[in-house]
Order: sequence, then C-alpha cells, then structure tokens
Amino acid sequence: MTYQHAELAAGRWHKMSLAEQLGNIGSEVSRARRAEGKQEERFKAATDRALELFDLTLSDVRWRGRLLEIGRARELFCDALYGGKEYGATLASLEPYFDRFALFAQARKGH
Repeated sequence: MTYQHAELAAGRWHKMSLAEQLGNIGSEVSRARRAEGKQEERFKAATDRALELFDLTLSDVRWRGRLLEIGRARELFCDALYGGKEYGATLASLEPYFDRFALFAQARKGH
C-alpha cells in the first residue's frame, strides 16, 4: 500500500500519543473544511489524508481499548463527507472535538 504519510506509516505515527494522533487528524479535518465547496482537489486530498491517519490510528495496538471511540469519530467524519445524512455531522461540527486533542498535546509538549 502507498501512503501519503509514508514517514508516519513507517513507524513514527505509532510513537505519537493518542492526543497527537487525533490532533493531526484534526488538522486534516480543518483543511478539508476550509476547501469544502471551493477547492475540490484540496478537499479530496485532505479527506484522503484524514482517512489514512484514522486508519493508522486504528491500527495502533496501544489504543485497543479506544477503538470504539476512534472508529466512531471516523464514522462521523465520513458522515460529514456525505452530507451528514446519518448523524447530521459537518466538518465544522467535528473541529472542536479534534481541536481539544491538539491543544492538549501541545500543552503536554510544553512541559
């Protein structure tokens, strides 16, 4: 399989904390939201990267006890991509969830 995040897929991703992983996914969610309806190529690239990072996170054995939550976040992301038909999710509504992880990870690195 070819990864867009080849360096991360090669092992660096699995050295990050869960907060760092979800914060990075959130960066792609934000990029997708900003491009949505305006720049289709950028939107598609950001959504593809986010899904790849979700899958890398789900494959991280350290999070076995968190797979339901991570999988549900991925499901809501996919719902947002397809118009929120199942759960009413939007990319904008998902950003605060991921932002909290990014802020937490950033605060922990400062200590």
